[in-house]
Amino acid sequence: MLLLTHSPSIFERIKSYFRKKLPVQTKKIEEFWNTQSGDWHWLAEKPIPIASLNRDLWRASVPSLSYHFLLGMSGIIATFGLLGDSVAIIIGAMIIAPLIGPIVGIAYSASVANRRLLRRSTLTLFTGVTLTIAISWLTAVIVQLKTVGPEIVSRSNPTLIDLGIALAAGAAGAFANSRRRIADALPGVAIAVALVPPLSVIGIGLALGEKSLTIGSSLLFLTNLTGIVFSGLIVFLCQSYGSIERAKQGLIFSIGIIALLGLPLTFSLRTLIIQKNVRYTVNEIVRSRTPIFSNSDIRSIEVKPQSDYLLVEMEVASADAISRARLEQARDLLAKELERPVELRVKVIPIDILEIPQQPL
Repeated sequence: MLLLTHSPSIFERIKSYFRKKLPVQTKKIEEFWNTQSGDWHWLAEKPIPIASLNRDLWRASVPSLSYHFLLGMSGIIATFGLLGDSVAIIIGAMIIAPLIGPIVGIAYSASVANRRLLRRSTLTLFTGVTLTIAISWLTAVIVQLKTVGPEIVSRSNPTLIDLGIALAAGAAGAFANSRRRIADALPGVAIAVALVPPLSVIGIGLALGEKSLTIGSSLLFLTNLTGIVFSGLIVFLCQSYGSIERAKQGLIFSIGIIALLGLPLTFSLRTLIIQKNVRYTVNEIVRSRTPIFSNSDIRSIEVKPQSDYLLVEMEVASADAISRARLEQARDLLAKELERPVELRVKVIPIDILEIPQQPL
């Protein structure tokens, strides 16, 4: 039977420890703080009672009609925003998505070993994920837009940076749920962790038959989910919601999943760093040390590392003709500076200036 009592938090234990070990110094610090802060003790914020938190998270983990309706609308909005490459629309979809509720419920149920809440939260999360993917797939099929924009591609290449965001967002979500006065921060948590867009990309990838999109976005969602649950679990334990003994299985499982995810995420981050560094180097060489493009407008430069060479794709607007021999010189310069074989692909957009003189009256 789960006892709804709240023992001293880890912060209170640390404070008590310093009072015992450093009584004089701790007393001086408290006196200084009290004299400078004024009579503000009534503003001191404490964790909500465990019974209240348990009740709130039960409500957030119920697979209700409103939960599925908001999640369905969020999936449609996110899919349109991704297909239209609109950041504002994607953010709007994240604000109304209630998916963070059952995930925080999973973290809390693991900390207090509440199996009933764990089953309910997991079921609610599963139905919500399935609904979002299905709606996104159907929306993408109806729209029949075959182009894949940067917003979609960015959510199919997760790295350790995304895991760090998920860990921070999970800690913020758990802390906000345990403090009544900062519950308004939960929409910001939903925006930071971005749970719905990866699910929408999964649906879009299934509709387009793009396995790379589906696998990459699935990895991103799993990274977000694991990060939120793990850091939320730690925050709940630090505030003495549950205990290490009760949360042992949840901690071991979360750490194991994070360790497995760490391998592909580390590889993706390493590839991203190499890509950005090489792109910066190529950009500097092309713009400042290659005279062939001095009179041209360089629209874009993309560097795509291949197995044994670098593929450099450029889009250039130029009024002058660019010969193949001069492009070969530029390729050789890039290969020499980067110390790797380079394949150069340049898309030249001709510029025609038409001037119509004024007609005398």
